[in-house]
Amino acid sequence: MTVVVGWTPDARGHAALVRAIAEAQVHDERLLVVNASSGTAPVDDRFAGVADVSQVRALLDSLGVDGEVRQTVVRDVGDALLDIAEEVDASMLVIGIRHRSPVGKLLMGSTAQRILLDARCPVLAVKA
Repeated sequence: MTVVVGWTPDARGHAALVRAIAEAQVHDERLLVVNASSGTAPVDDRFAGVADVSQVRALLDSLGVDGEVRQTVVRDVGDALLDIAEEVDASMLVIGIRHRSPVGKLLMGSTAQRILLDARCPVLAVKA
């Protein structure tokens, strides 16, 4: 089976990636690192550059993790992660979330909330 992680080149993405690598290693599973963008902004700092992707690939190689990095521009990032998790029959979907205020915790980000509610596999939400 495959562990899928939604990865962005920031603290949330790093936290999710580190945990996803650990899960893939513990369960001896493949890792699919997904970097998705909605493409709605002229510059999207969540879409990884070539250097960031190369660093992730090098990290996976150095740790002996069977994995790949997939980049995609989609209409909706949440839907894309859910679709990819289904496509590969993911054993787990790992996402990064940021620390929030007490009110912010009540109003979790819509993408993270939708993934938690709609995923057909277990979801691990990792705080950065």
